[in-house]
Amino acid sequence: MIRPVVDLHALREAEVRHDPFPFLTVPHFIRAEAFDAVSTDFPHVDHPGSFPLMTVRYGPGFAALAEDLNSPDLAGIVSDKLAVDVNAHPTMITVRGQSSEVIDGKIHTDSRTKLVTALIYMNDNWESPKGRLRLLRSRDSLDDVVAEVPPEKGALLLFRNDPNAWHGYEPFSGPRRVVQLNWVTGKAVVRREELRHRVSAFFKRFGPGH
Repeated sequence: MIRPVVDLHALREAEVRHDPFPFLTVPHFIRAEAFDAVSTDFPHVDHPGSFPLMTVRYGPGFAALAEDLNSPDLAGIVSDKLAVDVNAHPTMITVRGQSSEVIDGKIHTDSRTKLVTALIYMNDNWESPKGRLRLLRSRDSLDDVVAEVPPEKGALLLFRNDPNAWHGYEPFSGPRRVVQLNWVTGKAVVRREELRHRVSAFFKRFGPGH
């Protein structure tokens, strides 16, 4: 497996935008030479929703990505770029494999227990006009766009979870693979979220797909 999987230099060099909240994008955060191995070993997820790593199976390529995402080097760069100290805070990683136009994409902000959100997209070339995450100026309209991020080929979106960090996307149904990394306020948040997701994942296994 090629190491490192992620391009920390590109992250260091990325421009932070501050209007209306601090965020940045890195088009090829997963290095091109590592992407295929990570993609091949991405967890198989055939239901909508978020799944903690402990509830899914994955191969060594994806495990290498998870290791890089938990590194102190990454936490240090994120702290500097977004002006929020996440170095002493725990991380939580979840994956998504499917999007539902009924329940996914609605305008929202993340839980206040999440200090920073990083989204790493694991799809090949994204041709649909739907399913492209939009950072927004308000909760009122998907057309009030600050930036739009196609969910493709190792791209990273990183933002500070301010109270006005609104985001969403036009409803899309079908495969849409994404890794979500959060630095959270404490370990109790991780335990609670893992339990919630584990229960949810258990019941999803009995859904229409089976």
